[in-house]
Amino acid sequence: MAALRISSLLSRSLFGSSSSLLSSLGKTSARRGSISRFSTAAVVEEPIVPPVQIAYTQHLINGQFVDAASGKTFPTYDPRTGEVIAYVAEGDAEDINRAVAAARKAFDEGPWPKMTPYERSLILFRFADLVEKHSDELAALETWDNGKPFEQASKSELPMLARLFRYYAGWADKIHGLTVPADSSHHVQILHEPIGVAGQIIPWNFPLIMFAWKVGPALACGNTIVLKTAEQTPLTALYAAKLFHEAGLPPGVLNIVSGYGPTAGAALASHMDVDKIAFTGSTDTGKIVLELAAKSNLKPVTLELGGKSPFIVCEDADIDQAVELAHFALFFNQGQCCCAGSRTYVHERVYDEFIEKAKARAMRRVVGDPFKNGVEQGPQIDSEQFEKVLRYIRSGIESKATLECGGERLGSKGYFIQPTVFSNVHDDMLIAKDEIFGPVQSILMFKDLNEVIRRANATRYGLAAGVFTRNMDTANTLTRALRAGTVWVNCFDVFDAAIPFGGYKMSGIGREKSIYSLNNYLQVKAVVTPLKNPAWL
Repeated sequence: MAALRISSLLSRSLFGSSSSLLSSLGKTSARRGSISRFSTAAVVEEPIVPPVQIAYTQHLINGQFVDAASGKTFPTYDPRTGEVIAYVAEGDAEDINRAVAAARKAFDEGPWPKMTPYERSLILFRFADLVEKHSDELAALETWDNGKPFEQASKSELPMLARLFRYYAGWADKIHGLTVPADSSHHVQILHEPIGVAGQIIPWNFPLIMFAWKVGPALACGNTIVLKTAEQTPLTALYAAKLFHEAGLPPGVLNIVSGYGPTAGAALASHMDVDKIAFTGSTDTGKIVLELAAKSNLKPVTLELGGKSPFIVCEDADIDQAVELAHFALFFNQGQCCCAGSRTYVHERVYDEFIEKAKARAMRRVVGDPFKNGVEQGPQIDSEQFEKVLRYIRSGIESKATLECGGERLGSKGYFIQPTVFSNVHDDMLIAKDEIFGPVQSILMFKDLNEVIRRANATRYGLAAGVFTRNMDTANTLTRALRAGTVWVNCFDVFDAAIPFGGYKMSGIGREKSIYSLNNYLQVKAVVTPLKNPAWL
């Protein structure tokens, strides 16, 4: 499909027909798993067994799966239960050194940069075909390791993964230079060359999509890669990398190291033989990555960081539609989304009606085993994030915001949290300032456009914003005034391969996706040659 819109796909997948795999899971395990509509009953007493085997837990270096140099492993957990899924090779500086050496050799001596762009594009296309062939396994791994609903992974994110790689495959042979006129008798070429060895660090909330956002443009431009996965979700990148080699990717072009940020991540960001770093994660960690890159070889850095995105509901809004869209903007992916509409500004004339309907919608949200058909919300990623969200909920209560619903854990095991709604939230409260990254909706009141523009922009972040209005003049005023990298009007979380994504202010540097992402992985070279007796200039 030409464009993949998470909002429309999810509305169909969560409440429409389900895939054959998910249908069979729901039928065969109806007595073993339970769905909770905002219930304090145990959410997952006997979790559904995922229909996939763990095949790859080692590092991928120079085309081979290998143990960590130290022999160490670390556990990756099932967030439904807190139990260990598998033990994964734990990378450190030595593993990063081995991976960078392989990537450097593949770039300097190997065939990848020397291939024609068309040959590179064919490998990317073949990988996209293999993603579709193995989509059920990839979606099951993503859900098992991350906790997101299987229907979201299978019907929205896996098609998007394939689409993104086809998009970049299409760009591989269309990266053109320029011939420019000079003020003297010289022939001037502008070349766009691959930057070299790209170090990439991806987060845990969308492991496969972030894999595509990073790997796709880097490979299309002819670079080689060392990618560090998030320690919470290492499994799907290793599986995807295996598919890449089935597609014909030469050894050493894509290397995957699993490990922790302070060891493997820091070693990658500060490595003297890495030519570029791309990082997605928190703003605080992004500062560290930028510092390490600067203190080493001053490598260029792109950062896609945190957000505290406003979602503005104007007085002319259809309240039922606005409530549903605001609910989706916040609660999607368990609230673990950097661009989540986590500050819901509602005009005073419709505020009370909105609050009642937002509360009722949250109470209807289906929470449970993410492998079960119809579940909208699974667990938070791990115990650390689970406790962080609960601390922010307590902060909201202590700061005298009104807890409309939720506020507690769900079930007796795993990391499930009740969908939570606060009203009477003020801008100086922590729940209105900090990125919570969980299912906590903070609803604030405003009186007029000038006020809401000022308040919406009064944040260190600038990743995204949402506007809900029927008035195009109002929409135009807000979209120009809001200092954010993406503004969605009467929609939210529309992610097309051709739409750039990134932030203002402390939400990052550079852009992901679209033609703009190619700039992250290219060097610009001017070549100037004298012309003797030219026929023209």
